[in-house]
Amino acid sequence: MFFRKGKEKVTFPITEQYIQSLSALMNNLEASADFVSVECLDSCPFYLAYYTTLVNQDFIHRDILPFLVAKNLDKLEDIKRHLPIENMLITNNLKEIQEKLLSGFLIIYTKEKNQDSVLIIPSVPIESRQVTIPEVESVIVGPKEAFIESLDTNLHMIRKRIPLIELKVKELKVGDISKTKVAVLYISGIANDKYLETTLQRINDIKFDQIIDSSYISQMITDNQNSLFPQILDTERPDRVANFLSEGKIVVLVDGSPQALIVPINIFEFFSSSEDYFFNWPTASIFRLMRLVAALLSILATPIYIAVLTYHYEMIPEELLTLLVASRNNVPFPPIIEVLILEFAIELLRESAKRLPTKIGQTMGIVGGIVIGTAAVEAAITSNVLLIIVALAALASFTTPAFQMSNTVRLIRLPFLASAQILGLLGISICMAFLLGHLLQLSSLGCPYLEPVYPFRSQDMKDSLYRLPFQRQKTRPIFLRTKSSLRIITNCIKRKSDIDE
Repeated sequence: MFFRKGKEKVTFPITEQYIQSLSALMNNLEASADFVSVECLDSCPFYLAYYTTLVNQDFIHRDILPFLVAKNLDKLEDIKRHLPIENMLITNNLKEIQEKLLSGFLIIYTKEKNQDSVLIIPSVPIESRQVTIPEVESVIVGPKEAFIESLDTNLHMIRKRIPLIELKVKELKVGDISKTKVAVLYISGIANDKYLETTLQRINDIKFDQIIDSSYISQMITDNQNSLFPQILDTERPDRVANFLSEGKIVVLVDGSPQALIVPINIFEFFSSSEDYFFNWPTASIFRLMRLVAALLSILATPIYIAVLTYHYEMIPEELLTLLVASRNNVPFPPIIEVLILEFAIELLRESAKRLPTKIGQTMGIVGGIVIGTAAVEAAITSNVLLIIVALAALASFTTPAFQMSNTVRLIRLPFLASAQILGLLGISICMAFLLGHLLQLSSLGCPYLEPVYPFRSQDMKDSLYRLPFQRQKTRPIFLRTKSSLRIITNCIKRKSDIDE
């Protein structure tokens, strides 16, 4: 053993007020069972204090204590000079000492009365789960790395992809109790200073005691907190974050969260997948347009069914009308009740599948959907045609890459159902007008939410509703107002044929 435990008080020859504050601090810390104040052997004139649950104790016993005993040093400056550890600090700032102790640092102070400072040594254990494949934004083609809960590891994955000194990181602490570390990333010379200052200001203005995840930050710095539409994009893919940074966007990482926040953003980014950039541009454009159409189908399919059967059945062709009448012959409920029953059943299946273990949840979703759907049709609670329409609407909502937008698509279907029941197709049109008016008012960090459709910017259309070849994407998006707008300085060299070469 290199030390023995002891509670011997050490006097510091400074002001009496500071002595009382330091003594009060040590007494307060010693009241916690995981705080240790230890004394080296008689040959070593130092005390060590740390939280056992925050430091790497193997590091202390293997590297710190043998060094103190073997070198026989008596000054903190000598320890700092000879001990081969980075980021050591000698200070007498009480607040800083407290913050470092609670962040997993070790402090060393001397028994001698002529010393008034402590040596702070980093001893934070690097323990986190391994980097795994993305679970929410999984792709068939492309990188298979996802963020984890360690901020340092997440920063490493980003810097590995952007090896530039212009990539800057500003670190903040948010939360009166949690003291959560928040990192704001941007590329100097590309990102707009106004957006950076706005992001930093909004994060600094957060007054909340506990910040556990990046979702807390997202809700507090968003432009309109009452809207169902997300105005900040979150992603778990470091390759996607690197792409956004190169465009001039701002990225926010939160310690303890495997999600990165991206600002500013427009609505079309939520329907864009990282896989779009791994396929050729015609294929990627078709898939992206398919997702947008699927979102509209998910919102409007069942409301149109209700409106047509309730008010506008003359629009249905005679052959199809006969089929619909036959399918609803024994159903005792009006179309709105049928839809609500099936929608509620599907939402129950979704929620139960999410709360169960993965393998059981998948089985529950498939078997439950088949059993409930078949039983509902046979019991004449709903028609088989409506069952097909509701199932298609549910499948269409799953095509949205961003989980937040998928939830929004599911929820905004409800006012459309109510409008269709009250006014038919006119109600759907009115509800759509209100929806478009709401989207026109939304913004992300002050940028228009519907850009580049409104305001219309043809230059930004190259990577919104569809994706053009990389050779056509020579400039960064206009709405980001980047310092450097060019992405490709010169035109790509025209490919020669094998014979010419």
